[in-house]
Amino acid sequence: MIKIIYGAKGTGKTKMMIDAANAAVETAKGHLIFITDNKRGMYDLEREVRFIDTTEYDIAGEAALCGFVKGVIAGNHDNEYVFIDGLVRIAGKPVQELAAFFYMLDKVAKNNSLVITVSVSAAKEDLPDFVTKYL
Repeated sequence: MIKIIYGAKGTGKTKMMIDAANAAVETAKGHLIFITDNKRGMYDLEREVRFIDTTEYDIAGEAALCGFVKGVIAGNHDNEYVFIDGLVRIAGKPVQELAAFFYMLDKVAKNNSLVITVSVSAAKEDLPDFVTKYL
């Protein structure tokens, strides 16, 4: 399952992601992973959430991000939740050009029984159809 948190910059998307990750700790039986491109929320997350700052891995572009996410998920067989904060910043592309990434996420989520939450900096009316189907 994929969930989308959207809104303009400064609307509290990261806070909502952190709150969702911390709430999931209470019920999760598997691993929780939080992927972002800065260390801003690192200390706000419960210690059970694996925090990954993509700037430490020189991820450049959508294809590299796809491979990175797949690799992180492949690292454990019992992942349950994945949170990707700041997708547009990490991928370096506008959300309208990330159809292949969302296709990959959908496939990975279904094949691995994952709940993947993604934050996107865009207004609802600016989200393409391949994203709005997850709202």
